[in-house]
Amino acid sequence: MSAIDARLGLSGVLALRAQLLERSQTLGKATLAASASAPSESGSASFADALAAVNRLQKASEAKTAAFERGETHDLAEVMLARQKASIAFEATLQARNRLLGAYRDIMNMPV
Repeated sequence: MSAIDARLGLSGVLALRAQLLERSQTLGKATLAASASAPSESGSASFADALAAVNRLQKASEAKTAAFERGETHDLAEVMLARQKASIAFEATLQARNRLLGAYRDIMNMPV
């Protein structure tokens, strides 16, 4: 029996897993609904909104981490989910920026 099984029991671990899956599905549905209802915008406004969303996720992650460190919350799963969301959003933004810069360089290097 592992240390997690000994502390929480198998039913506790399965309940945590079910909660994580439910939160992930809820987040996915909310993301799809937000993208379906969003009006078409210019590229720069869309990119600025994406940067603001990443910034909000990172600040929320920092706040949840600090609250956990101070002992105000005991939900480690929520803290880890917030940190992973912020990390994934940052990586996606970084990849989008790199692709935009690559496209800009390709356009600037085209012979006229």
